[in-house]
Amino acid sequence: MRLFAVPTVLLVCTLTGGVACGPRPAPQPTSTSSSPQTTGVATVNPARIDRVRQDLPSGYEVVAIDPQATPVSLWGFGPDWTADPSRCAAAAAPDTEPGRGWSASGPGGIVYAAVAKEKAGHPGADAPDPGAEGPCEQWSVSGGHSTGTVTSVAAPAIEGAVTAGMSTAVTTVVEGGTETRSHADTFTADLHSEGADYHVFITVVTDPGSPNPALDTAFTSDLLVKSVSALRG
Repeated sequence: MRLFAVPTVLLVCTLTGGVACGPRPAPQPTSTSSSPQTTGVATVNPARIDRVRQDLPSGYEVVAIDPQATPVSLWGFGPDWTADPSRCAAAAAPDTEPGRGWSASGPGGIVYAAVAKEKAGHPGADAPDPGAEGPCEQWSVSGGHSTGTVTSVAAPAIEGAVTAGMSTAVTTVVEGGTETRSHADTFTADLHSEGADYHVFITVVTDPGSPNPALDTAFTSDLLVKSVSALRG
């Protein structure tokens, strides 16, 4: 299956699971989500998301991402997608203002990195754990000719941030009834800065049938950590 960057997107959100967080020089995934510690609030500058492009492997072509992009749109779902259970939809499509970021395509897949300010009134990083309504450890997403299974995965602990991870397997039925498959790893972080809340996400979409080695979960997780560090300066 041929992958290509999608300029229009619509999604992102935060899955819940176990809670673990703490300052680490090189965080390792230890839980499906993490909650922030009380610490000094660093200033977030969305323009700094561009700095993280230097952490891409060689041979990747970078372009600006669509400001409306969300994880779910980058997984390949259009505006009429639905989630089951419906409460899990927020993890893939948070309520944010237009964001800033980039996408990069190369032999190992397509990388998306973005940051957006959460809209006024959005719960943000200080909200109660949505897991109180039941965990979204595994849920489904569907839209058009595509269906997907989303599974929560261990997220890196980042000081002063709420993080979450999702692994998504997507199947699309194309003309003639042929099925194509893709895989997406997504890691998110919710940050607070000077009275505003920001949502950061990294999504890497890969083709399971590609002969080239795919960018793995560790790469995606590490890129989230580097992105938060860059945004904070």
